[in-house]
Amino acid sequence: MPTVLETYLENRWMVQPNHSNHLGSTHGGNVLKWMDELGAMSAMRFAGETCVTARMDQVNFKRPIPVGDNALVEAFVYDTGETSVKVRLRASREDLRTGESEPTTESYSVYVAVDDDGTPVPVPDLTTDSERGERLRRRALDGEATR
Repeated sequence: MPTVLETYLENRWMVQPNHSNHLGSTHGGNVLKWMDELGAMSAMRFAGETCVTARMDQVNFKRPIPVGDNALVEAFVYDTGETSVKVRLRASREDLRTGESEPTTESYSVYVAVDDDGTPVPVPDLTTDSERGERLRRRALDGEATR
């Protein structure tokens, strides 16, 4: 059975002018796209199947990501249903020159595992086999419950 840490992924995108809005920061649609793509990859790594987005809950934009900074996106599976996979998504702005980083965007998303015909298929049970994995899972579940 896959573990929380086996689903943990992070990726970086350097924010270029073509990603920005008229204020010189990343357009929210780009951040959503990056978060959704990485979330789907995390869900597929877990399920061993193609996964499609079913829901992105309450995306909260806390601060912008300026052109020239990196968008750092993290995703991991924290809960499952019969055919669904819940993924915690967080984005941060990151200055590679200084190492400075701060949270910018967060969401909880649900993906559904599907076969080649697009029919939902069962997913395995999620396990945690480390303290870090359990801590990540617990924080995600607590955060989901309080939003």
